[in-house]
Amino acid sequence: MSYVTTKDGVQIFFKDWGPKNAQPLVFHHGWPLNADDWDAQMLFFVSHGYRVVAFDRRGHGRSSQVSEGHDMDHYAADASAVVEHLDLKNSIHIGHSTGGGQVARYVAKFGQPQGRVAKAVLISAVPPLMVKTAGNPEGTPVEVFDGFRKALAENRSQFFLDVPAGPFYGFNRPGAKVSQGVIQNWWRQGMMGSTKAHYEGIKAFSETDQTEDLKAIKVPTLVMAGDDDQVVPYKTGALLQAKLIKGSTLKVYPGFSHGMCTVNADVINADLLAFIRG
Repeated sequence: MSYVTTKDGVQIFFKDWGPKNAQPLVFHHGWPLNADDWDAQMLFFVSHGYRVVAFDRRGHGRSSQVSEGHDMDHYAADASAVVEHLDLKNSIHIGHSTGGGQVARYVAKFGQPQGRVAKAVLISAVPPLMVKTAGNPEGTPVEVFDGFRKALAENRSQFFLDVPAGPFYGFNRPGAKVSQGVIQNWWRQGMMGSTKAHYEGIKAFSETDQTEDLKAIKVPTLVMAGDDDQVVPYKTGALLQAKLIKGSTLKVYPGFSHGMCTVNADVINADLLAFIRG
């Protein structure tokens, strides 16, 4: 198994597939999952000749279950550790949900200053700020995130079945085509990680104001979201991202859920490929 050790001693697990001289695509997963959540994209893009890299966030999947550093600054620094270890250049960074926040901070703080990033993609991503505040009146009330914390602390295993069986993939919608395999795979990925990392990660993805990260992004950026996203509402996520990132491209998919990379992989992969090649 492949690992890189960060400056603060955390082992970050990564996958690195495809030709080493090909353009690299780096995938950043959502909460509370791991690099396996990108299976449908990794297989597709490696078959199209790209070098594909994905890694498990600290405390998630196969990376170290450390006590500290479950915040967006450490997430971005860990991403940079993987990129620097593999010496990736001209790379395209693709982030889903919390991973979208990770991409925004990575690109702003590391990727652009180091000249390593060519393009970025934010999919159903959490920036600029999820939680409702005086300055963000359309955000999600903190009580919702407190509910996540309570459910996780009381019965993480059940909570990690309820989320994918319900809002994450839109399986709670009338007429939805429910996949038990997708639900169980979400549960499997979640339960591989640390409950402390997951608990503290809720604050990281919901309360980190990334307005300045988005404003700092200068590379071509694709913003993607489903208009039936029940986890990260597109009106307070994707629409604001597109406004804050100059020259970005916005694609909103009618009826698509938060987990559209998995359940609508054919559509998402085709659009990603067109953007990457464009």
